[in-house]
Amino acid sequence: MRTINFTREHMADARELALLCYGEERSRVPVLPGAAELPDLTYFADNGLGVAAYEDGKMLGFLCCTEPFDHAFGSTDARGVFSPMGANAAVTQDRDKIYAAMYQHAAQKWVKAGAVSHGICLYAHEEAAQQQFFRYGFGLRCIDAIRTMEPIVCNLNEGYEMEELTGETIDTAYPLEVMLNRHFYSSPLFMNRPLASREVFCSTFTADQGRCFLTKYKGKPCAYLMISQSGETCITEIPEYLHITGAYCLPEYRGRGVFQNLLSYAVNLLKKEGYTCLGVDYESLNPAAYAFWQKYFAAYTHGLVRRIDEHILQVL
Repeated sequence: MRTINFTREHMADARELALLCYGEERSRVPVLPGAAELPDLTYFADNGLGVAAYEDGKMLGFLCCTEPFDHAFGSTDARGVFSPMGANAAVTQDRDKIYAAMYQHAAQKWVKAGAVSHGICLYAHEEAAQQQFFRYGFGLRCIDAIRTMEPIVCNLNEGYEMEELTGETIDTAYPLEVMLNRHFYSSPLFMNRPLASREVFCSTFTADQGRCFLTKYKGKPCAYLMISQSGETCITEIPEYLHITGAYCLPEYRGRGVFQNLLSYAVNLLKKEGYTCLGVDYESLNPAAYAFWQKYFAAYTHGLVRRIDEHILQVL
């Protein structure tokens, strides 16, 4: 096996291999929609940061990433790169060894480009590949999950009301957005996410044509659910797929089925509009989110990340 720089001449082999790997994950998560092709790889071939693995003229794998970007994860000072879904793949046999060799080659280029935060999206059931990246110092950070547009059966006490907000009423959800942001400060998350002002929050909702569902208890907002047409992975571009971009329930209302009912309320409305799938991405280091979403959604990707000692940039 040899690893070489990924170029346009490798794109056809890479597309075929990426689709095979997606089909493998889809066999484990049947709710995933079919895909005739994954994202175009021209950008990744042209940025010079990808690698491919070949043996006897056959592609064994490829590993590409974005160009380096500032403020990795939106809350650090690190410069990072990310290999999204469809921008990496490897054959089943010796998959861990193939990824090990590809990352060793690619990481040298990534660090030379100034990136000390390395992220890679792997399919959730690629155990061999994940274990290899764990050996290389990566940890699990993010999860993408999916479910069909089917309601959750659960009971709800009296006094709760649910509604879909509009551009005129979206302001009602902003205090819950603030509480969600504060939740990210807490242990073990320690994430200082940028918080949009009330005006920006409302204007962005209108501009993006988002959907927001709210639960009130005796007139007081206690939970909200934000949904968008776009998500974190390439399959979120399928028209019948919607994606959760914000969700929060006040702690004093948890354990009462409040959020389950709000999710069902939204799903019932969206299903009538022809949507078939609902996705969500969440941090594995968020215990409340992890406990809830894994009950009602099926994970299909794991986002792994490694933070390298940035002082290495002074000697390379």
